[in-house]
Amino acid sequence: MGRIIATGETPAKRRHAHMRSCAEVLRLLAQRSGFDDEARDMTAFLVFNLRGIYETIEESARAWDDRDYWRKAEALRETWRWSRTAADELEALILADRWSAVPPLLLDLVPRFNGITVNAITRDADWWCGALRALRRRR
Repeated sequence: MGRIIATGETPAKRRHAHMRSCAEVLRLLAQRSGFDDEARDMTAFLVFNLRGIYETIEESARAWDDRDYWRKAEALRETWRWSRTAADELEALILADRWSAVPPLLLDLVPRFNGITVNAITRDADWWCGALRALRRRR
């Protein structure tokens, strides 16, 4: 009997979707001149996606831990720790209403998504509408 291969939803596919969402939102935010209500929702949406990226990394690292490849698991966590750190910093700025401090943090994130090519924007306002309210409610 042959090996069963799972072709469904994998951490890598979810991570790529989160990365794509972040790349698109960063591109849209770069085209804006300030933080109106929609831009604030987009920034909160970015926090959720950065957290999603790290959750997929944790899931993959746990799989390596289960196989006793702890060095590989820790290297994976260390390589992607920036996503959790950026999400925490961005969330703190948003919840403190320090919007003037957000652009430098967003600029620091841009190189992390250079590998994602955005030819067309596939996400629209339905994706991030209400994200700021959800982020504040979560706290």
